Amino acid sequence: MKEVFDKVSIRCSRVTTNAYSTSFSLGIFCLAQELRDPIYSVYGFVRFADEIVDTFHDYNKTDLLQNFRADTWKAIREKISLNPILNSFQATVNRFHIEDALIEQFLKSMEMDLYKTEYTSETLKEYILGSAEVVGLMCLRVFTNGNHAHYETLKPYAMRLGSAFQKINFLRDLRADFVGMGRTYFPGLDLQHFNDACKKKIEESIAEDFNQGYIGIKQLPRSARFGVYMAYVYYLALFKKIRNTPSENVLQSRIRIRNRHKARLLAYSFVKHQLNML
Repeated sequence: MKEVFDKVSIRCSRVTTNAYSTSFSLGIFCLAQELRDPIYSVYGFVRFADEIVDTFHDYNKTDLLQNFRADTWKAIREKISLNPILNSFQATVNRFHIEDALIEQFLKSMEMDLYKTEYTSETLKEYILGSAEVVGLMCLRVFTNGNHAHYETLKPYAMRLGSAFQKINFLRDLRADFVGMGRTYFPGLDLQHFNDACKKKIEESIAEDFNQGYIGIKQLPRSARFGVYMAYVYYLALFKKIRNTPSENVLQSRIRIRNRHKARLLAYSFVKHQLNML
């Protein structure tokens, strides 16, 4: 029965999410139960594409990504795939009417990671649009569940929140991206002369995105609000920790939030959500 295969597929998406990201797993767990599996399926798809361009260095990444792209569209068109990650993703795409343009923009950004090592303001904007903002919009399609007017209202805020999350990842992973893959995402940034002034300029941009993203979180359906707010609180804590870390230390070690601190953030966020204090 296909129902059994579909259950196995979504289980693979859950396992993928839990294996790669404790923070996003926590955020998804805080969503209403009916939203969790669709968001797991989106994350599983995004994670697999990202792994191709970021970690499969001993393989032909271009061929792997091209095949993944072709398999994605085939799965969406035929409403089935023997790749369980794509099978669960296509089910979510077809159920919530996620636009082809969002998926294509995401895959385009993944392709940029195959050949671009330095970014201008314009190419960075395009990269973040595909790698983060449209992923937020895929999730927003799930959260608004067919309410197109609500989706359009929240769309700009979801994009800004995705942008904030991505820029924090860039800032946290400055050294790993440069040493491991030769990438520098922030335009004109010379890591040999990275200092507190450079860092502060990047942080100001992130703060603006965060402020706009929070406005949208407060307008989300209650079924989605707590989970997204949890992710927001986690990234805000990470951002504050990076802000309080000197620039030279940011380049030396990867800033993390300890599990004990995550538990406190969860408790704090739950109380605010229950009391409608977001």
